[in-house]
Amino acid sequence: MTKRILMVVTTADKMNADERTGLWLSEFGEAYIAFRKQGYEVTVASPLGGQAPIDHRSLEGASQEMLDTADYLTDTIPLDAVDDIHAYAAIFLPGGHGTMFDMPDNALLQSMIRTLYEAGKTVAAVCHGPAALVGVKLSDGRPLVAGKTIAAFTDEEERETTLDRFMPFLLETRLRELGANLATAPNWADNVQVDGNLVTGQNPQSTESAAREVIRQLT
Repeated sequence: MTKRILMVVTTADKMNADERTGLWLSEFGEAYIAFRKQGYEVTVASPLGGQAPIDHRSLEGASQEMLDTADYLTDTIPLDAVDDIHAYAAIFLPGGHGTMFDMPDNALLQSMIRTLYEAGKTVAAVCHGPAALVGVKLSDGRPLVAGKTIAAFTDEEERETTLDRFMPFLLETRLRELGANLATAPNWADNVQVDGNLVTGQNPQSTESAAREVIRQLT
């Protein structure tokens, strides 16, 4: 039976009235390509559905293969149209600064993540993707990330982008406040952490390694 992966991308396209944002293309594209090469069925969803915005910064120097993956972002399905969540073997959450605005407080997404995690399915997030985890509480009321060793976009990396001033919160700081054990690497280094069925990557450079770990868990 073909394994199914749910990829959830942002639909937030602005940090404020003047600063545009969206999905970081390689964090979607590299994982999507890796999963399809394994023959997995990939469903691409987003909070609002429709066209997923792509951060223009992520298009600079992108290969044609990566640019071609944008075709799969033109008609994402809204989260409330996702069929039986139990049918999915994994959820993968790419980053991009947009995730900081439309994922932390999304109750439906939180419920999907909790359901999959507690069923022993793989929950994976890269870069700003772990913003989707900050509001997730397990059935016993504890934050999902509490006590977990994870990776995420670091405060130092955020300051280096100079976009920290636009963020509603700093991701590393918030995750630490929730009790997560952040395992950080130097800026832009490939860093993936695995804690049971929770797989997290620090930055865009970590996407392929995170996708490989998801594949390993599903094999």
